[in-house]
Formats: sequence, C-alpha cells, structure tokens
Amino acid sequence: MIDFARARRTMVDTQIRVNDVTDARIIEALLSVPREAFVPEARRELAYIDDDVAVNEAAGGKPARYLIELMVLAKMVHAAAIGPDAAVLDIGVATGYSSAVLARIAASVVALEEDEALAAAARQSLAGAGNVTVVTGALAGGAPQQGPYDAILLEGAVEVVPEALFSQLKDGGRLVAVVGTGRAAKCLVHTRISSEISARPIFDAAIPPLPGFAAERGFVF
Repeated sequence: MIDFARARRTMVDTQIRVNDVTDARIIEALLSVPREAFVPEARRELAYIDDDVAVNEAAGGKPARYLIELMVLAKMVHAAAIGPDAAVLDIGVATGYSSAVLARIAASVVALEEDEALAAAARQSLAGAGNVTVVTGALAGGAPQQGPYDAILLEGAVEVVPEALFSQLKDGGRLVAVVGTGRAAKCLVHTRISSEISARPIFDAAIPPLPGFAAERGFVF
C-alpha cells in the first residue's frame, strides 16, 4: 500500500523545490492537501507522478479531463503572486485539487467547472474548505458575478485567452495561463493595468487543453 504522505513529501522535494518555487505558503499547501483524494480510486497510485493525471475519459463528444502536472501548477501559482487577502478565480478545476491548494494561500477562491459530474465531485471534495465556492458554467466565460479577481488561473492549455476573462481582473490583477499547443506552449502572466493588458512568458509547459478556448479558424477555400 502506498504511503501517500511520504509520496507527497517526495513530490515536493523532487518536483517543486528544484523548480524555483520558493514561496513557503505554496510548499506548505502542497504538503497539506492530499491529492490522492481528488483522483479516481483506480488511479490513486498515480497521484504524485511527474505528469498530468486523467480524472475522466473522453466520452459523448467531451474531451478527457486532467489534474495538470504538479510542477506546472506550482509554478503557475508562484507566478500569480497571490497574497493572503487575494480573491482568485480557478478555471477548469475538474475534481478541485488546484482550488484546494489555492484555498490555503488566498482569502477566497471561486472554482469554475463546466462538466456537471466533475463539478459535483469538486463540491464534495472541497466541502471542508469554507473559502471556496464551486460554480458551474462555461469555462471561457469565467465567473463575472463573483469578481473582480486579484488572480485568475487556467487549469489547462488554451489557444487564446478570451477578453471576457481579462475584464474580470482587478486593476493590477494577474491571469496565468499556458497558451499554445504541444511543446510550443508557454506559460504567460497577463497583468491588467487600467484598461491595458501586458503579457510576459515565464516558462515552457505542455499540458492538456481546456475545452472552449480554441482560436477562431479563418475561412479556407
């Protein structure tokens, strides 16, 4: 039987600390949240591998969904520079692991998921986190009713970031997303200053895509 607490410590030592994640709050959150509780029972032995972990299969025209690689998640949270008083929107949370981590860092977290079954699983898993609200809706639309936010994170790769999400940032707020496809994708930090959005690349990342964020295709003869 796997010693999950030991696996968690090993994950932090070998995947997180060595990848420039130095915020003690993030380290503590990763050590405290049992990722195996957010993974289907048949895959729990994979909870701390250095890779994305599928939480459901593609079916009925819907893509498979994942908990993204732990190193990528940790570096995204670090890049978001989330303060203890921050309001955070976590988009595409699947079963809710990322929101459980963020809940230990931020003042409040809105966990957005569009798949009803995954949202139900997230609500159950996050029931003890009093500062997390799970909402259901289209991922690309965000959750404007609960905003604006100090930080927005996207839990999967996207081809484009919709303007609707930038409009939900506070002045000075940051949106962190892996933009692009495959090995060419990069994690970008977008910062809103007044009505302007600037973006800077942080690191290369290849994680599964989120549904609903494809770029418009031009007309082809």
